[in-house]
Amino acid sequence: MIVRLLGEGQFRVDDSLLGRLNELDDEVEKAVAAGDERALWAGLQALAEAVRENGVKLADEDLSPSDAVIPPEDLSLEEARELMQDEGFIPDISDVA
Repeated sequence: MIVRLLGEGQFRVDDSLLGRLNELDDEVEKAVAAGDERALWAGLQALAEAVRENGVKLADEDLSPSDAVIPPEDLSLEEARELMQDEGFIPDISDVA
C-alpha cells in the first residue's frame, strides 16, 4: 500500500500495518467528531509516525498512485471535516483487500 504524507512524499507500507493505521484513523475521526483539535493533531501525528517508522520512502520521481493520503499534523478541525466527509483518511481493510 502506498501512503502519501502531504508535504513529505510517499511511503510504501506493508499491508500488515493497515489494521493499525485504521485504528489510528478511527481516533482521528473521533477527535473530529468531538471537536477536539489537540486530539486531532495527536492522531495525525501518530498516523504519520507509524507510516514513517514502518514504511519505505519512495523516490520523489515515483508517480505511483497513493492508496491513502495523510494531511499535515497541524490540520484544523474545519479542514479535517471537509477532507474526511463520511470516512477517514485510511481506507477500510475490506476496501483494500
